[in-house]
Amino acid sequence: MPQTLSISVTETLPDSPSALVLYANGEGEMGQTAAGLWKRTGLDFSRIAKATGFSGRPGHMIDIAAPAGLGCDRLLVLGRGADGEGDNAAAWSDRGGSLFAKLDAAGVSDAAVVLDEAGLAPHLVGALGAGARLRSYRFEKYLTRRKNGATHPTALTFVVAKASGMNAALDDALAVADGTILARDLVNEPANLLGPSDMADVANTLADRGLSVEVLDETQMKALGMGAILAVGQGSVRPPRLVVMQWNGGKKGQPPLAFVGKGIVFDTGGISIKPAASMENMKGDMGGAAAVLGLMQSLATRKAKLNAVGILALAENMPDANAYRPGDVITAMSGETIEIISTDAEGRLVLADALWYCQDRFKPKAMFDIATLTGAIRIALGEEYAGVFTNTDSLAAKLQQAGGASGEKVWHLPIGPAYDKLIESRFADIKNQGGRLGGASIAGQFLSHFVGDTPWAHIDIASTAFGKASTETNTSWATGFGVALFDRLTRDGYEDGG
Repeated sequence: MPQTLSISVTETLPDSPSALVLYANGEGEMGQTAAGLWKRTGLDFSRIAKATGFSGRPGHMIDIAAPAGLGCDRLLVLGRGADGEGDNAAAWSDRGGSLFAKLDAAGVSDAAVVLDEAGLAPHLVGALGAGARLRSYRFEKYLTRRKNGATHPTALTFVVAKASGMNAALDDALAVADGTILARDLVNEPANLLGPSDMADVANTLADRGLSVEVLDETQMKALGMGAILAVGQGSVRPPRLVVMQWNGGKKGQPPLAFVGKGIVFDTGGISIKPAASMENMKGDMGGAAAVLGLMQSLATRKAKLNAVGILALAENMPDANAYRPGDVITAMSGETIEIISTDAEGRLVLADALWYCQDRFKPKAMFDIATLTGAIRIALGEEYAGVFTNTDSLAAKLQQAGGASGEKVWHLPIGPAYDKLIESRFADIKNQGGRLGGASIAGQFLSHFVGDTPWAHIDIASTAFGKASTETNTSWATGFGVALFDRLTRDGYEDGG
């Protein structure tokens, strides 16, 4: 198992760290503590900055081996930009990722990081630590040939003037980072080793954090009339599961906030089989369920003050002799009949039953589903934004605000009665596909049939869940997108009775 990066906060500089890290602004100025430490080296900062092209911008670095007067092996000076520039959690998270990357490249095992900017808010220190923890993530469990002798950072100590409130903020931020890492782990797992029951088992391991976990099997789902999720799963030797997770951190009887995740552990497209090229990526088609799992772990770890429900709709879409077919008519739990146009439009089917079950049983104050649902969203938005579709515009506004704060950005796209014309069926109440134009909105409109009167938003993460270009906080194929977004949403709009 890879070693987790240890991160702590102290007011006292540790004795003899492997590396010492100082920050300088765009003017080349350091805080008082950092400036005092640099002075002990006897070096001319202006001359070295000029020689190395260091201007204090983010990403700039001065690296000095065996500096005199400090008792450490390496001294790194990192740029943090102009004062007041990027003083938000997302920017400090990126700063933490960049910090880890530079220490890793330098072969440093542990470092003391001097953070003596005046009035540095605890949540920004937390974001710095979370960014470093996220950048440290590697998925290497199946590599049998590893590089020998490589040294990676294992411990960071943030040195601050006043530690009051810092540890709590760091713990909170790391809870979210670790939830994101759990989601990444699940998305990165190969499908032969992560089926519906395996994901349910992961959910069950979180019971020791105070989460209540139920797992519904195919017999129970059949009794509930969940014909949609059962149809999707009937072609696989690994039957579907519906996982219900509850966190009760709010007032007793207070309606919960609900999160529903699409969990197709592998998607061949079924009888409407996908092209072979890049089909291996379909092990990540459970990215929505992975995000809900990571979120529920985060809420429980940081003891969030709200009631929350997480539901995972887990199935495998395979094309065996028992698989559902184009032209079939199935009945969802809601009683609505669905004509199958494409068996590759399966995510909306498993969500149909999960959403109906959630609103019917829990009567949530608001309900959010998250899914790698359509290729159309990638065409519309690229890799920077996930799409939001909702029956309550205020939810889209809350999600966009949370996305800006967390760095997991979303964009509001339309649904409405006009899209119903595109899913009218000759043989059933609706059909599960409506053509190529407006595909992401059509999928959102389909889902709106299964939410009742509950305020609801659908987040399509097919463009952001995996396969993105590397960022300051992630070099993995899987991103864990959605955990930080939803955690920020709960903090800003729903905790403490909100």
